[in-house]
Amino acid sequence: MHRHSTLLTKSFILAGLIGTIMLFVAWSEDALTPVHAYHDEAELAAMRDGLALPEGANTYFKGSGACAGCHGLDDIPPVFANHDDDGVDVNPVDQWRSSMMGNSAKDPFWRAKVSHEVAVNPAHQEGLEDKCTSCHAPMARYDKHLTGGGPFTIAELENDPLALDGVSCLACHMQGPDSIGLLFSGALRFDTNGVAYGPYDAKNLFGAPMESFVGYTPLYGQHVNDAGLCAGCHTLITETADLDGNLTGDEFVEQATYHEWLNSVFNTDTDPEGGVSCQGCHMPRIDDAIVISAQYDFLAAPEYRRSPYGLHHLVGGNTFMLNLLKDNNEALGLTASTIQFDSTIDRTLRLLQQNTLLLETNVTSRTLDTAFIAVDLTNLAGHKFPSGYPARRAFVELIVENAAGDTMFRSGGWDDGFEVIGHDADWEPHYDVIRAEDEAQIYELVMGDVNGDKTTVLERAKDPLKDNRLVPLGFTTSHLSYDTVLIAGVPANDLDFNRTDAGVEGSGTDRVRYHVPMGGHVGLIRVRANVWYQSAPPLWMEEMFAYNTPEIETFREMYALADGSPVLIGSVETADLSVGIDDLEELGVRVFPNPVREGLIRVDGLDERVISVQVYDVRGALVAERGGVSGRTWQVRLPSGPGTYLVVIRTSGQRFVERVVAF
Repeated sequence: MHRHSTLLTKSFILAGLIGTIMLFVAWSEDALTPVHAYHDEAELAAMRDGLALPEGANTYFKGSGACAGCHGLDDIPPVFANHDDDGVDVNPVDQWRSSMMGNSAKDPFWRAKVSHEVAVNPAHQEGLEDKCTSCHAPMARYDKHLTGGGPFTIAELENDPLALDGVSCLACHMQGPDSIGLLFSGALRFDTNGVAYGPYDAKNLFGAPMESFVGYTPLYGQHVNDAGLCAGCHTLITETADLDGNLTGDEFVEQATYHEWLNSVFNTDTDPEGGVSCQGCHMPRIDDAIVISAQYDFLAAPEYRRSPYGLHHLVGGNTFMLNLLKDNNEALGLTASTIQFDSTIDRTLRLLQQNTLLLETNVTSRTLDTAFIAVDLTNLAGHKFPSGYPARRAFVELIVENAAGDTMFRSGGWDDGFEVIGHDADWEPHYDVIRAEDEAQIYELVMGDVNGDKTTVLERAKDPLKDNRLVPLGFTTSHLSYDTVLIAGVPANDLDFNRTDAGVEGSGTDRVRYHVPMGGHVGLIRVRANVWYQSAPPLWMEEMFAYNTPEIETFREMYALADGSPVLIGSVETADLSVGIDDLEELGVRVFPNPVREGLIRVDGLDERVISVQVYDVRGALVAERGGVSGRTWQVRLPSGPGTYLVVIRTSGQRFVERVVAF
């Protein structure tokens, strides 16, 4: 029997208070049946397909397996715990275990990069490994520090199940409310009094099982939903060493996702009602009333259900690494199944493609020689895009084709090696205007060493040579955090970077202008803008792959077999037929009404000089056409709904275009 009766519940609460009885019995009509605190090993193995989570403990922390018994998969009838109102499994353990946070200590890129930093500056090994594990293996690293053990090493991590548990349950839920949002660079402050904080208040709190069987008292912690909970690791400032390994006293901001959020309209400190915390996007809320613990039937009562409920998706934008983890699951000793990884990959793609970027493009003007095209990007994230580790980048691809589909111009494409075509040897500058195919707009952070040269060695980083990543809405250079979230390498003459048309800061946008050679072409052109994202681009790997360590070799092999294709974040297409010549009034032709409010347009004043009249939508699709002259007036019924259309009137020597807007 796996459900407690009311009688058992009363006994259980009493036992939880005295903390002595560790096994209980429940009355059934047939017999007294033993009931355990959470699923036994056989049940857990069946649930997880044999992929074991650590259930052990060190001095202060326990592994995720200790939490999974009640907060993991519940599929023993009657199923009600950790499921939403539609019966969909939303248990936090299985959502977390296939995330980058759940695999932070086993991430082969991270392991390779730590070994790279150590290979460059071997005298700093102890400090480097201790700093890196403070965020990637916090439960083992901090337990050693809290017990006076000193620095934590990668060698220790490799044999420590709680270290390999990554950013596990208690790495977040044991953080105390003190200093939230004030400590950074891996400085985490844990409450070591045997407590675990959650987002729900003490009303109807049933904590006896957790106290008796896991050893933690559940407490309400408002700070669990505070963005400051993420600050300790997601603002990282590192020390700078010169090329001989000597510390210079300088510092470099490796990432400042938390401070980027502070400098935005998403900041809940400045706008509690309209702001959105980190958890609001990365742990999306549902309003369903959830039973958050398995095993106890009475928790299904309305007063014990919890709402809103934060899904433990914990997704960012790193589909490349998630796929690499999935493909090397057994070799890396991971605990998530292929299905679980696929779910996290799908959630990550949705976040990237639906909640990250707005993209617009239009042909602002056109002559026989040049098409002037504008691509507008708006950042929808509550921080820079891309954010986080400096390897990440986004780039714009612009393709211009003629009516036959032949490519006339392409900027920002990528080759068979997954590198941006035309990329400069070191790094590509920021562009306000792009005039050639070997120029590409890449949004990224480029680190510079003490000599001002590009580097991917974090400990050598001194200043950003370039940081033109799209800033969030509301971002200003006057904010107190700006010294931590600098814009770098954007020329002063790019007046629209993060500025409205009126020149006001905080738009979270950038406009890239393209001057595309036309070579006398007067026909239709189709313009397509794509924005691509890469979390581990090839150029970033070159400096690391020049070294040979076991960790680098492991990752090199996995990287070579992985699909490095950039991820499409957004795409938009438009068409244009004009060549900057418009003299319909002189021709005596009138297109009306404009704007169109009832779906019917008229073309009036046609005579023998007009060869044809065509109507296109903005994607270049032909809506209606009339050839030859058969009366001075032609009426066209447009497709229902709002839109923009191009009416093209051709004579023997010219083409005239009228743009019509329908409401």
